[in-house]
Amino acid sequence: MCIMQISFVLCSKLMVVLIKGFNSTLRQGNVTHHEYIQLGKGRDVGMNQISNFEAKVANGNGEQTLCRDIYRLGHRFDFYRMLSLYFTTVGFYFNSMVAVLTVYVFLYGRLYLVLSGLEKSILQDPQIKNIKPFENALATQSIFQLGMLLVLPMMIEVGLEKGFGRALGEFVIMQLQLASVFFTFHLGTKTHYYGRTILHGGAKYRGTGRGFVVRHAKFAENYRMYSRSHFVKALELLILLVVYLAYGISYRSSSLYLYVTISIWFLVFCWLFAPFVFNPSCFEWHKTVDDWTDWWHWMSNRGGIGLAPEQSWEAWWISEHDHLRNGTIRSLLLEFVLSLRFLIYQYGIVYHLHIVHGNRSFMVYALSWLVIAIVLVSLKVVSMGREKFITNFQLVFRILKGIVFIVLISLVVILFVVFNLTVSDVGASILAFIPTGWFILQIAQLCGPLFRRLVTEPLCALFCSCCTGGTACKGRCCARFRLRSRDVLRKIGPWDSIQEMARMYEYTMGILIFFPIAVLSWFPFVSEFQTRLLFNQAFSRGLQISRILTGQNGSGSKRD
Repeated sequence: MCIMQISFVLCSKLMVVLIKGFNSTLRQGNVTHHEYIQLGKGRDVGMNQISNFEAKVANGNGEQTLCRDIYRLGHRFDFYRMLSLYFTTVGFYFNSMVAVLTVYVFLYGRLYLVLSGLEKSILQDPQIKNIKPFENALATQSIFQLGMLLVLPMMIEVGLEKGFGRALGEFVIMQLQLASVFFTFHLGTKTHYYGRTILHGGAKYRGTGRGFVVRHAKFAENYRMYSRSHFVKALELLILLVVYLAYGISYRSSSLYLYVTISIWFLVFCWLFAPFVFNPSCFEWHKTVDDWTDWWHWMSNRGGIGLAPEQSWEAWWISEHDHLRNGTIRSLLLEFVLSLRFLIYQYGIVYHLHIVHGNRSFMVYALSWLVIAIVLVSLKVVSMGREKFITNFQLVFRILKGIVFIVLISLVVILFVVFNLTVSDVGASILAFIPTGWFILQIAQLCGPLFRRLVTEPLCALFCSCCTGGTACKGRCCARFRLRSRDVLRKIGPWDSIQEMARMYEYTMGILIFFPIAVLSWFPFVSEFQTRLLFNQAFSRGLQISRILTGQNGSGSKRD
């Protein structure tokens, strides 16, 4: 704890020194530069420690982007010094965020083209007789999308220092060591924490730890660390790719789809599975079973008050919304606007269902919301039953869940028999309603902070003499009013249903990610290959890495 406090103080002082350097430059001051020959201290760290460090630096660059000194320096520098300032401070992180946002804009544009039928009308236009040259151009573009142009500066730099043959050899070795997967994954880390800091602020110190590089991180630990920064975004891109594939496969060639989306498929794979590829002993069967048991226990543990995020999913889920509590009205409204993109799926897909028989009226979209309302009511009934009957009347609670399940199955059967619902419609409805449900979760998380900003704080400023209308008021009357308003909002709103729906989403997401890991763990050669990949240099030096991984010393006994 003392080390973390000292590190936090050092980081704060470093930030102060950085801002002072900006101010000195603005006042036309000079800073002398001295060259020293020094020996740096380094240590082997794992994937999670590197991610914490990247998140910490991205948060710091986000705060620098928001400060007025960067704005003033950018206006007063000449062009070349402005470029130097940009690329040595916040430019790298801003470019990373723009690169990821470009992927989102590209895929949502493709989603609009395929759901509106515009892409089909273009490709089936009689005037367009031969699109083979277009596919060849896309093939060339797809090669550059893999990042070949970004590799050229590195190869030129290494080539000038060590020779171009050595540079080519190092490039091949880096690809064999999955360097592309590693850096693509950390592109998401930089983008997430940099963008969150720009939206809501709240940069904080993140301890990188002193763990050994051979330490195996549990699945629950990786899930907590990368769920919001990588897994959710990767699954969103995955749904976009699947929808774009499903609704354009009838008229589009497979090679055209592959040329357009191959780099994004690679991005999705990296964001979903890179933490496990670089996690030692991740594909050993006994550790996979232990990880599953630990994650399931963490998800099933109820009660978020007084528990650490590592002990309960509810506590972790509540802590993931802390950045929204300090957000301004502008940032919260912008978060709301960004969440509206999840409604595009439902609006576009419901009109392609066979059950609507080509009907294009707005009533079709309205009836699709009726399905979501039925699901929310069912979750509310189950949550109320759990609250009232789980302690003393478990049989009644199970009967209640059985009744809800039978009613839902009966409604589905009626849709199949009476309204000619097809199996493909069920799959399409899942693709349509999953993003809508996530939109409801996002809005529910924003309701509390928005209610506090728009209602609670103005009322405190109006009726409380000790309050000035900001969050700095610590008076008892304001605190009591906030607690009462929070309780009223919790009782009025379906918060329990929202929490149960969020738990269902987390279960589904965790199972989808864990299933490929479990399948690969059945094959022993996968674990051997991963160990060789991660500890290739140790094997080349003749180290017995297997004993280190299993925690054994030279005599064969396990370490305490």
